[in-house]
Amino acid sequence: MLTKKGKYGLKALVDLARLAPGETAFINDVAARNNIPKKFLDTILLELRNVGILRSKKGPGGGYSLSRPASEIRIGHVIRTLDGPLAPIRCASRTAYEACDDCADPETCQVRRSMTDVRDAIAAILDNMTLDQFVAAGGRIEDTGDELPISAAS
Repeated sequence: MLTKKGKYGLKALVDLARLAPGETAFINDVAARNNIPKKFLDTILLELRNVGILRSKKGPGGGYSLSRPASEIRIGHVIRTLDGPLAPIRCASRTAYEACDDCADPETCQVRRSMTDVRDAIAAILDNMTLDQFVAAGGRIEDTGDELPISAAS
């Protein structure tokens, strides 16, 4: 499930992706335009800056901007940065695998197998979607017309 942190991060990135090349935005403005608490957005943008998705500049003409073109930023990477693994349960995660206490055989566990399929389906969509596609689609997946699970996961 996408957390508020992930949802707010995506909203902020959409806002920043709409800036003209070389333009920056102050955090107060991004927060106000997207109805995001400023303190929470501070933390989110710092995390995104620390992994190289954003850059920040102080002083006149300062603020935040994308560190590279929106076509090079994958939505899956953004969500993993802010919310952690995409898998619905730890035993189905590729990056943060953790065996369940109550599972005798993870290899044959039907719950794990099913949740691994869910993880793979989510990753197939989000890892192939760039920020510019996300912005252009208005939060919708162009191939299928299905909405991303953002609005339902707040």
